Amino acid sequence: MKLQEFLSFLVISICVVAGLCVEDDEQSLLLQLKNNLSFNSERSSKLKVWNESIACCNWNGVTCNDEGYVIGLDLSEESITGGFDNTSSLFSLQHLQSLSLGYNNFSSVIPPTFNRLKNLTYLSLSYAGFVGQIPIEISQLTRLVTLDISSVSYLTGEELKLENPNLGMLVRNLSSIQQLYLDGVTMTSQGEEWCNSLLFLPNLKELSMSNCNLSGPIDASLANLVNLSVIILDENNLSSTVPETFANLKNLTTLSLSSCGLIGTFPQKIFQVRTLSSIDISYNSNLQGCFPSFQLSGALHTLIVSITSFSGTLPSSLSNLNGLSYLDLSFNNFTGPIPSFGMARKLSYIDLSRNNFSGSIPSSAHFEGLQNLISINLGYNSIGGKIPSSLFRLPLLQKIQLSNNQFGQLDELKNVSSSKLNTLDLSSNNISGPIPASLVQLTGLSILQLSSNKFNGLMQLNKFLDLRNLTTLDLSYNNLSVNVNINLSSIANIITLNLASCRLKVIPGFLRYQSKLSTLDLSGNQIQGSVPNWIWKLENLQSLNVSHNFLTDFEGPLQNLSSNLFVLDLHYNQLQGTAPVFPKSAVYVDYSNNNFSSFIPDGIGGYLSGTIYLSLANNRFHGSIPYSICNASSLQVLDFSHNNISGTIP
Repeated sequence: MKLQEFLSFLVISICVVAGLCVEDDEQSLLLQLKNNLSFNSERSSKLKVWNESIACCNWNGVTCNDEGYVIGLDLSEESITGGFDNTSSLFSLQHLQSLSLGYNNFSSVIPPTFNRLKNLTYLSLSYAGFVGQIPIEISQLTRLVTLDISSVSYLTGEELKLENPNLGMLVRNLSSIQQLYLDGVTMTSQGEEWCNSLLFLPNLKELSMSNCNLSGPIDASLANLVNLSVIILDENNLSSTVPETFANLKNLTTLSLSSCGLIGTFPQKIFQVRTLSSIDISYNSNLQGCFPSFQLSGALHTLIVSITSFSGTLPSSLSNLNGLSYLDLSFNNFTGPIPSFGMARKLSYIDLSRNNFSGSIPSSAHFEGLQNLISINLGYNSIGGKIPSSLFRLPLLQKIQLSNNQFGQLDELKNVSSSKLNTLDLSSNNISGPIPASLVQLTGLSILQLSSNKFNGLMQLNKFLDLRNLTTLDLSYNNLSVNVNINLSSIANIITLNLASCRLKVIPGFLRYQSKLSTLDLSGNQIQGSVPNWIWKLENLQSLNVSHNFLTDFEGPLQNLSSNLFVLDLHYNQLQGTAPVFPKSAVYVDYSNNNFSSFIPDGIGGYLSGTIYLSLANNRFHGSIPYSICNASSLQVLDFSHNNISGTIP
């Protein structure tokens, strides 16, 4: 009995000691790896805390099996910049099954000695800054289930390539792969070639090869990979139709073919795949199609068909997609009325802008059930009638963009004080009557654009003082008379203020305190007198338009003016005397149709090094054109016509 107890104790002791030895050996390899790698310790959360005082199996990023062997290593996002080559101790971790080195910046080739890690089932080198040719040795990792070597060349300035070996040579022996991600890897491969190469992967479920310089056509044989659930081929020059056989992929959840140069008619049957949760075929301007009738389904949550040539009316059955949360059909040729989205209660984003939708929105019921809606854009259509007041009561809604339509009525708003709305764009419609006073109850507004409507009446600008977050206010081109109270101190955070054609009599004095102001448009008003000197001292002002007024001169002094203006438009005033100094930063300068009567400054070319447009037309400038104008090398439009200029053109 004692002998049996002793033998049992001996076996247990040997196992424990063996476990410690294994861990010590692995720990030594990992510490050697750490010492050889170059990384930013301030951004590291794993490598920087590796040390001998703690067993390596307890280190962050390290996973061990019961025997003490390291089987998992995650060094992603460790700000590693070098120290990794064929001699790395990493390749002595023979039991590794999972390795992630993604989101670093190695700036080196992928070492061929990866083939020593025979037990790997998961390998991620994604966005790690590897460059050059992917080595053929990766093809010897025959147990791989997931392979991710995605890349972006702008991180390194050099491409990661899969040309020799090509895709077929890489995956020929990797029949166990279920997930393959090669985004950004340059392949330069024709459609039949890369499609047939993928047939070596009968278990493939997820395929992502966006921006790989692939050519079309998409071969129908791709649908023979019956387990495919994810297909992502964005930003390739496929110039292809989409195979209808994709509709036979019964497990398909994600189809993304954005910016692929797709042509022909998109197969309606694909929209009806019952497992489909996300489809993106945007930025294919020559792709035609229309929507089928949709059955009741909660699977599809993302539908993006923007910037294509889809047409027809939207089926009312669109609301049967009760799992839909993101809908973008912008920049198409859809017609007819906008259907009700009553059953699609999970919708958070709707963009139907730049189509040919018409009619009116007959009732508030179209939107009142969309309690998760965050953004809606119906701009650039032909929708008329009343703007549904229910939109403004949706609890999560942040953006309403209805510009360039034919809406004619906006009623006073009720119960909107708790609204989260930050953007309201109703510009370029036919809305008449006074601006609703209740708009100022939308206290979260950052952008308010009401220009080019038929709003009328007297508008006190100080009413907008309650909108503490307001950065953009545009009331231009209505029938308003905007009054500025002389006691108005400032609109705290205003960046863009457009009050064109608002019957202003003076340049509002409070503007001198608007330190964040970047764009100011006071054109088409009835402003008389002088351009105030303080306007040049607004250090963030980049665009100033006071054209089409009755300004006569400039408040002095005009010497040593420093301005950051990109756009300065003074045309159609009654300005006289000497023209002000041209802002050196200006791209667009228009002093035309005034009464300036001075010489053109000798150093004009030095001020206009980046200027594209300059007009001094219809003034009384005299003398010759200075030779320095030749230094204005960026000029595309130069107009000195209708002045008293003489001499030769330099």
